[in-house]
Amino acid sequence: MTMSTTKKAIAAVVGIGAVVFAGALAYALSPSETRAIAPAAGTADQAQLVEAGRYVAIASDCIACHTAPGGKPFAGGLAVHSPIGDMYSTNITPDKQTGIGNYSLNDFDRAIRHGIRNDGASLYPAMPYPSYARLSDQDLRALYAYFMHGVEPVNAANRKNDIAWPLSIRWPVAIWRKTFGPGDVAPFEVAKYQSEQLARGAYLVQGPGHCGTCHTPRAATMQELALDESGKDGKEYLSGGALIDGWRAVNLRGDQVDGLGAWTEQDIVDTLKTGRNRHTAVVGGPMNDVVAHSMQHMNDTDVHAIAAYLKTLPAHGGAKATFAASEDTTRLLKSGKDGDNRGAQLYLDNCNACHRSDGKSNAITFPALPGNPTVLADDPTSLIRVILAGSRLPSTKERPSDLAMPGFGWRLNDEETAELVTFVRNSWGNHAKGASASEVAKVRRAIKEDGGKSLDEGDTH
Repeated sequence: MTMSTTKKAIAAVVGIGAVVFAGALAYALSPSETRAIAPAAGTADQAQLVEAGRYVAIASDCIACHTAPGGKPFAGGLAVHSPIGDMYSTNITPDKQTGIGNYSLNDFDRAIRHGIRNDGASLYPAMPYPSYARLSDQDLRALYAYFMHGVEPVNAANRKNDIAWPLSIRWPVAIWRKTFGPGDVAPFEVAKYQSEQLARGAYLVQGPGHCGTCHTPRAATMQELALDESGKDGKEYLSGGALIDGWRAVNLRGDQVDGLGAWTEQDIVDTLKTGRNRHTAVVGGPMNDVVAHSMQHMNDTDVHAIAAYLKTLPAHGGAKATFAASEDTTRLLKSGKDGDNRGAQLYLDNCNACHRSDGKSNAITFPALPGNPTVLADDPTSLIRVILAGSRLPSTKERPSDLAMPGFGWRLNDEETAELVTFVRNSWGNHAKGASASEVAKVRRAIKEDGGKSLDEGDTH
């Protein structure tokens, strides 16, 4: 190839690149038109509208992300960890200088359901607007009324995100939003569900509850693989998500081993209202927040609707672990003949006092280990983390005791922790892949980066 030909080829590539860049920039910066939302009818009772909005805010768990530890409600400042850096939640109080006090109803709608700030910039999808797009106009109006008239204004400047350049450039986010985010907001399809209860549960799970934001796997381009149970990718919905603050978001579908297939509707209700049920419990700060700030404050009818809907989701079928109840481990531990079984020895020394030799504990106080979805998850990260750093249950109205499991990272090295995790994942009929010392070391480093502690210390702001 001659020098002249090479120069022409380079010029052609540069030219094509410039055209592609210009096209992408134009696409990103082109205004997004959204349907105008009519205000509430003039006869609407303002107090009732504000109260309805307060309930929508509870169902949406707005306070969990928009309140920093020790901070004022909804004033923002909570760090949201992401693969591109830390983002900080914004002030959503009605303060006119630093909050959303100057937002119109339509500005509010564009932010909540479309991911567009009032200056036209796109929100990072850490704000779950793909789910909130399913909010009804009625709930959106009520939510606006609550934030404008039911929340105390707080003058608190928003903290700048810790995202390095060029990832901090905002306009590419608009391409993501336009490609993967919601388009036109359509009324929720009530008729596709067999009963009003199931429709209500589906609405709460898919919309305000935004359960899929954590519990649905994502593509390489970071969009959720499914936003509900329908379509060719519907089986991925709620089939288990990424690590959230170090804890794996579990499978909420009907799988018997790593999902909710062995749970009753009441088990789900109990877990959502109290953080625990007759055989297991919530582990990790993110779900603690959901229980403490949202689910325990919702009415029983809605929580049962959520549970009923979740029980309709068929198994995903991707689990590699199995469970078939067996008394062999119980007999081994009771016999004292654990021999060279280092995992059994570690269990007796560290776990047996609370979880007992049968692994079942005493029902409601401590979670059972046989058949436990967290124990049997394909990824052992959450089990490793709870052994190293411990966990604390949320204190709720029905179950005020915030029972805690201590961490054992101070006394168990990586090899010992891996032996213990492997033993628990392969005892009492559990059959799951063992853990390695390198996996434990990775989790230990993550805990150290969190300040040497777990992120679930019962801080309910």
